[in-house]
Amino acid sequence: MTASPDNGAAKGEPIFGTLAVVGIGNLGSSVARAVRKYGAVDRVVVADLSAEALARAKELKLADAYFEAPSKAVAEADIVVLCTPLGAFGAIAKAMAPHLKPGAIVTDVGSVKGAVVAAAGPHMPDTVAFVPGHPIAGTEKSGPDAGSSDLFVGRYWILTPDETTDRAAVARVTELWTRCGAIVEEMKAEYHDKVLAVTSHLPHLIAYTIVGTAFDLEGQEQQDVIRFSAGGFRDFTRIAGSSPIMWRDIFLNNREAVLEMLQRFSEDLSYLQRAIRWGEGDKLQDLFTRTREVRRGVIEAKQDKPFPEGGNGK
Repeated sequence: MTASPDNGAAKGEPIFGTLAVVGIGNLGSSVARAVRKYGAVDRVVVADLSAEALARAKELKLADAYFEAPSKAVAEADIVVLCTPLGAFGAIAKAMAPHLKPGAIVTDVGSVKGAVVAAAGPHMPDTVAFVPGHPIAGTEKSGPDAGSSDLFVGRYWILTPDETTDRAAVARVTELWTRCGAIVEEMKAEYHDKVLAVTSHLPHLIAYTIVGTAFDLEGQEQQDVIRFSAGGFRDFTRIAGSSPIMWRDIFLNNREAVLEMLQRFSEDLSYLQRAIRWGEGDKLQDLFTRTREVRRGVIEAKQDKPFPEGGNGK
């Protein structure tokens, strides 16, 4: 099921009273900005264990109330959005579970869904609806300043409910993110993780590897690689500039799908090595022609535009 966006422009009655953001980094601050800009909630509260991040969020006026303890932030929340690194989901869900009010909805922005369901799901009280989600959006920048209220406009937001998930809760979460301009779609958690292993996780792993190779060069050679960076290498360095903690957790929590796709990539790379070694230009041209069509598909889907820069409360 896909819900079409309203281009982030339409405002109506608030969909929720109080929304709690747990983790005020790039995505958390973008959520806080977006729901306010598009009138999706009456009130925003923020929780973050980092006193520095919390203080900066307060300076940016991203919320109406600020807490270090997630348990205090979620007590009056109608919907809670978990925006921390994946490795913290289980502990945070356990800590906040006794404080969630009956009828509340818990969702998240995690890049891996199977692990989120396994880590957080068992701690959810029967009186609370858990709707796992993942916006296909974000930049390599971190912290409260990195967010943008328009980050989700025209971007896909995947929800991965199962057969036990309250459909009314799914509908309300869909309405929330659609109000913020996203294109909301549902899929199975396992399928999501396999797709994202190709579209996001493997490209990041490759970027980290290529930039790491450049880092291992010595002296003038390393300096020249940096000085004469062409567009491709610059793009890799941008990707490799993402949060180390976040991506450590993504690879560890989606290891099976990533390893499967990495094996397929390794086989394809070996094929290219042979083609280059033996001068088989026809094989190279055939592959490059096919991959060009993929790029055209991305453009036609309107997913080629860069994400908006955040900061200054926008």
